[in-house]
Formats: sequence, C-alpha cells, structure tokens
Amino acid sequence: MPGLGTSEPRRVAAARSIEAELSELVSRIRVHMRRSAEAVAPGLTPASYKALSLIDRRGPITLSALTEIFGVDKSLISRAVRELEDHEFISRTRDPNDGRSQLLSATPHARARLEVARKRDEGRLLGVLADWDLLDIERLADLLHALNVGDATTKTKVD
Repeated sequence: MPGLGTSEPRRVAAARSIEAELSELVSRIRVHMRRSAEAVAPGLTPASYKALSLIDRRGPITLSALTEIFGVDKSLISRAVRELEDHEFISRTRDPNDGRSQLLSATPHARARLEVARKRDEGRLLGVLADWDLLDIERLADLLHALNVGDATTKTKVD
C-alpha cells in the first residue's frame, strides 16, 4: 500500500486537502452542537448534548464506557452526566453484569427533546444531499466510516 512519502506529492496534497476540509467540518459541527444543545434545553452545554446523544444511541451505557469513547477525563463526563440528571434526561439502573456500576439511559423526555433538535437540522443535510447521486452518498458514508475506524481496507459496496 502506498504511503504518504515525498515521492507522491499528489497523495500528500490530497491528504492535506482532506485535513483542511475536515477542520472546516469540525468547526461547523461545533456550531451545530451548540445550536442542538440549546434546542434540547436552554443552557445545555455541547458536551452534555454529545453525551446525551451517545447515551441515546448506545445506551444503556456505563460512565466508564462513555469516558473511554470520548477519551476524556472521567470528571468531565461526570459533570455532563450530572447536568443531564438535573434536566431529568437520563436515568440510572444497576448494571446486571457488574453490581458496582450503573447503566445510564436516556429518558423518554430526553428522547422527545432530542427528536425536536434532530428534526430541526435533518432537513438541512437532506437538502444539501438532495441532488447527490445515492451511490455517492453511500460511498461518502463508507469512506467516513473507514476514516473514523482507521480501516484502509474498506471498500464501497456497489450493488
């Protein structure tokens, strides 16, 4: 597999272009997160919104698992969880696999608020992609997934 050596200036330029575009995308995502957090609950922090979204998607989940996924200090996740509890957005139950741990789950109230926030922005992405070929959208999703997991072998399914 070719590397990013100096013998391949086009590959290096392409990688740098991806880095620049991802940087711009991250900036836009931060703005989106702030808006979405506010749509869920005025004053909700983007960090708590991210935690709630993850709990909703992957829950029930332990605090330790959240910390591992986000790759941050446990105290940061603990603060976000406390904020979510203050809003009654999560509930705790004993982990049947480890009596010392608790599982965090999104409450029905949280799911309803998340749905409001998601619906508000869902149309924007669908609007941007409206004229794209479906295979291009699927290919982009596959490539982004491969980039996220660091899998250079991912191939797009073209059926």
